Amino acid sequence: MSTPSVSRRGLVGGGVAAGLAVGAFAAGRATAADETPGATGSDAFAFRGAHQAGITTPAQDRLHFAAFDVTTGSRAQLIALLEAWTEAADRMTRGLPAGRIGPTEGAVDLPPDDTGEAIGLSASGLTITFGFGPALFRDARGRDRFGIADRQPEALRTLPHFPADVLDPERSYGDLCVQACADDPQVAVHAIRNLARIGFGTVAVRWSQLGFGRTSTTSTSQSTPRNLFGFKDGTANVKAEETSDVAQHVWVADGDDAKAAWLAGGSYLVARRFNMNIEIWDRQSLGDQEDFIGRTKASGAPLSGGTEFTEPDFSMPGSDGPVIPRDAHVRVVHPDFNDGVRMLRRGYNFVDGSDPLGGLNAGLFFIAFMRNPDTQFIPVQNRMAKVDALMEYVKVTGSALFAVPPGIGAGEYVGQALFA
Repeated sequence: MSTPSVSRRGLVGGGVAAGLAVGAFAAGRATAADETPGATGSDAFAFRGAHQAGITTPAQDRLHFAAFDVTTGSRAQLIALLEAWTEAADRMTRGLPAGRIGPTEGAVDLPPDDTGEAIGLSASGLTITFGFGPALFRDARGRDRFGIADRQPEALRTLPHFPADVLDPERSYGDLCVQACADDPQVAVHAIRNLARIGFGTVAVRWSQLGFGRTSTTSTSQSTPRNLFGFKDGTANVKAEETSDVAQHVWVADGDDAKAAWLAGGSYLVARRFNMNIEIWDRQSLGDQEDFIGRTKASGAPLSGGTEFTEPDFSMPGSDGPVIPRDAHVRVVHPDFNDGVRMLRRGYNFVDGSDPLGGLNAGLFFIAFMRNPDTQFIPVQNRMAKVDALMEYVKVTGSALFAVPPGIGAGEYVGQALFA
């Protein structure tokens, strides 16, 4: 019997449904792609578990972050997307192709179910973390698109417009987000590229951000990195080994929100794009730079003395007021002045070429995970916007808040409890 021909034009727009059909065909077929050596090697982090990977995981060196708008109004298609994304993410974090056939083993008249640029590369510590934005629950007109509005977390809404925000709507918000972190930039890009491909016809990329050079540590095993101002960043960040602080400040607990019991074990993700006025900063004296930060540029020690990890002494007098100025960044954001709240930061540097005036379009892509943005991020950001000396040298051009579901168990898809 002859096989009917398949036009390439007819395949365009197949989206998730086509991808699932190919996956079903491949399920009964052993392929070379499934036998890739090192797929579960020492540089792979488990995708499934009590919490999503990519939060307390030791921060990798590279980031590809993407926010998506859901373009379908079908609850079934949204769930099918989350199922397909979960399967693909589970495979890619093990160093396998996104699809079961792979980039080179499929029929020549069908698109490959993996794009192929990660052929020969290891898992490279890839983690893929998913989040849900407020518009997934209610759109701009308040409509419940997917029958989940009554389960929207109380704290999940559009972040306030803070003083000094200069937000670009095309770099802000989104229905869904995916954070892909890896030690190889091509592995991170491969992950987002394939999830966007799988989602064709169901979601569209709203905005994305590449990042390099992590700007915080999430483990005591890591050394403190530097941001593009040249200073060590994230010295006092919550570390994975501080299990009681992680439980208190990062994970949503049972009973936190009666409407959103599905979020217990998850977290909230705040993403903020801080453009740095690099050229203006570079013309400031070393002494002024250190006063703005509140730490020495060489070692990262507080201006009150000691080593990088010495607790700052904010009462120590200097020649003209406290030795750590009252508007120094380290003082403004310190838990002592913010009701003891902390956040787990996973930010990255970015350089996106030059702006129309010839300056660097560069800065910090701030990512932080927290238990409750209403009591953690929003008060701290308001305080920063009003009194932090650093705000003169940055402007926020992108902003978003997402609810990050808990970890994915065997046989589950991400966010399954929300749709149960």
